[in-house]
Amino acid sequence: IKTIRSEGYFGMYRGAAVNLTLVTPEKAIKLAANDFFRQHLSKDGKLTLVKEMLAGCGAGTCQVIVTTPMEMLKIQLQDAGRIAAQRKLMPETVAAGTVETKSPTAMQLTRQLLREKGIAGLYKGLGATLLRDVPFSIIYFPLFANLNNLGKKDVDGPAPFYVSFISGCLAGSTAAVAVNPVDVIKTRLQSLNRASTEDTYSGVTDCIRKIMRNEGPSAFLKGAYCRALVIAPLFGIAQVIYFLGVGEFILTCVHFSVFTK
Repeated sequence: IKTIRSEGYFGMYRGAAVNLTLVTPEKAIKLAANDFFRQHLSKDGKLTLVKEMLAGCGAGTCQVIVTTPMEMLKIQLQDAGRIAAQRKLMPETVAAGTVETKSPTAMQLTRQLLREKGIAGLYKGLGATLLRDVPFSIIYFPLFANLNNLGKKDVDGPAPFYVSFISGCLAGSTAAVAVNPVDVIKTRLQSLNRASTEDTYSGVTDCIRKIMRNEGPSAFLKGAYCRALVIAPLFGIAQVIYFLGVGEFILTCVHFSVFTK
């Protein structure tokens, strides 16, 4: 309600362009990498729980190549709107010169970060992103695989699409809530623009210490409900599309059209 009141309805969609651009390669890397590691770790088509977790670990590690800059840019775009609105309401709480009057675009932010800090600027918070995404994948992929297997009608056949959807939703929301404390830390570290009353952090340990001292343990669960609401359908839909083989169908059509010309 506050966001809509101060920034308008489309303030709810800040950072959407970055998500639309980068979430596709992010999910492609995540799902394909998990399958790749599961295939190489399996023995006679079977995987132990530990090996399922190792495959998830590998997938989470690979995806941060795209996830870190995506999250970095998305957070800056969302923060720009938040602090611009705060400047209008309470000018004294915003440090002078921290935010441009006009909200920057994703391309402007990218060029600025590359110019001032190089490629490392886009990968600020890489450690915290790894701390979030690796445990997320370790929890998510084994949980999804086992829930999905419960819904199979035949041992060797695929599960119905609605089982994959429900399994993705349940596994995604569970993993999202489990790693929410690290997501809070990652978001605080990647936020470049701050009001003068907000804390600055030198690293993960400093961030944890200041959040505990100033806000208490409950601060690490901020946004957990919203993350679960977002992640559940996101992974449910992604897994259904992946398991239905939509990508393979598109590639087959492209391959056929190329070679018949």
